[in-house]
Amino acid sequence: MLSSAVAGFSVSLALIVAIGAQNAFVLRQGLRREHVLPVVLTCAVSDAALITAGIAGVGTLVADRPALVTTIRWAGAAFLLGYAALAARRALRPGALVPTDRPPATLRATILACLAFTYLNPHVYLDTVLLLGGLAQQHPDRWAFGVGAALASVGWFTALGAGAHRLGPLLARTAAWRWLDGAIAVLMAGLAVTLLVG
Repeated sequence: MLSSAVAGFSVSLALIVAIGAQNAFVLRQGLRREHVLPVVLTCAVSDAALITAGIAGVGTLVADRPALVTTIRWAGAAFLLGYAALAARRALRPGALVPTDRPPATLRATILACLAFTYLNPHVYLDTVLLLGGLAQQHPDRWAFGVGAALASVGWFTALGAGAHRLGPLLARTAAWRWLDGAIAVLMAGLAVTLLVG
């Protein structure tokens, strides 16, 4: 049981640490210190639900429906390209880059954006439902594997959201925000392209 949990934790952490749309959103919220705890909880609970669905066998059902996979891929690519455009716009307009210059987003708007980054991103399904769900089936205790995977998600998002504010002094300058938003725009566009050509 313990070996399955450790394996789930390790694999999940390796998948989730790679910077992606969800991580970039959590990082930005942490830097702005806006609704960090609700965002971290939303991401962690969503990952746990998707991992549970994968272990329960939903991944196999989704993989057997190519049209559904294609629809998810195109919708996710459109969403990522839209966010890339918004990040590029922030990078090109210095007045929009300093966190204190904009009023804080409402909790509702922030959670809706967080849910969009989670559920409109096909990479989340590939990692949690299909890959982690499939790997769990190979372990003697698949649910312990799932618990380990979910704990990795909780730990990572907590560290990312809570630790981001330490970068505050560095990102207090407009130029640093321009670079961050520029990097996010490139990353999101790159993820969208890999979805469309993959």
